[in-house]
Amino acid sequence: MSHAAASVPSPSPLRPSFRSRLLDWRVRFGVLALIWGFSFLFIKVGTEGFAPFQVTFGRLLFGTAVLVAALLVKRDRLPRGARTWGHLAVAAFLLNALPFSLFAYAELTIPSTLAGICNATTPLWGMVLSLVALSEDRPTRVRAAGLGIGFVGVLTVLGAWQGFSGLDVTGTALALLASFSYAVGWIYVRRTLSGTGASHLSLATGQVGLATLQLALVTPLFTTLPQSVELLPLLSVIALGALGTGYAMLLQYGVVAEVGPTTASMVTYFIPVIATAAGVAFLGEHLAWNTPVGAAVVLLGAALTQTRASSRTPAPALRETGGTAPAPHGDRTPART
Repeated sequence: MSHAAASVPSPSPLRPSFRSRLLDWRVRFGVLALIWGFSFLFIKVGTEGFAPFQVTFGRLLFGTAVLVAALLVKRDRLPRGARTWGHLAVAAFLLNALPFSLFAYAELTIPSTLAGICNATTPLWGMVLSLVALSEDRPTRVRAAGLGIGFVGVLTVLGAWQGFSGLDVTGTALALLASFSYAVGWIYVRRTLSGTGASHLSLATGQVGLATLQLALVTPLFTTLPQSVELLPLLSVIALGALGTGYAMLLQYGVVAEVGPTTASMVTYFIPVIATAAGVAFLGEHLAWNTPVGAAVVLLGAALTQTRASSRTPAPALRETGGTAPAPHGDRTPART
């Protein structure tokens, strides 16, 4: 929701001998889609018992714990070099601390279904930005058409023809800004962290760990401890972090290593579907006709923006999402959801 972006060529954190003992990649692909799709429900339930910054801090803390455990098990090590850590600090803010917090604040006033669909706009923002920031990303007619179709889908979801009646503008804007932050972060990572020589697991652990430190500094300034801790919101935050941020990233890296980033990035197109189904089924959220129709149009546009004029396949990227979307550079999978 994890979430998400630059090509960082490095060895896979999963060795082939280890992968061969895991479940079939299709099963792991499905589990990954479910985890990231349910992340928006976990955020919604978490904010019923904790302040948004507290939800984000807990999410990052439990996610870091899972990644650190994986790092120790694999006997990998954290990245080296002050320059690398400086870039990771920026990536942590753009891909984790900021968008996670924005989604948590957004879901105070908008349904989890709408937040999940807003998350799917990330590749649309990414394509616009990549055309400016990345010289190798050239516009094509198909990609330009996809961008236009995608934003028509956004307007459909938001009910533009009826003057956005009933829409919480602030919450929706925060969710869209979170998706925009993912796109900016992916491009930043791609431009700054390529060729570090560190593994994906190492970079992801450093990135999420730094985001945890950033929230540890911010959270006490804007929140106070809750007078009581309710079980369901606490379990939601734990699941959001341990599953949606930590374990999901490990699953994703395994799928990328086995079937490639192009196939792995397709998980993004299932996330808003699952987020919508979870919100309606478990939270009783209302679903007007324009929400699923607009979401389908958004996903169609997003898919078209990921087409390539050449067959060159970029390397996978750091990603974690609570949800997430394909990287703005097409078949790259980021560290974000």
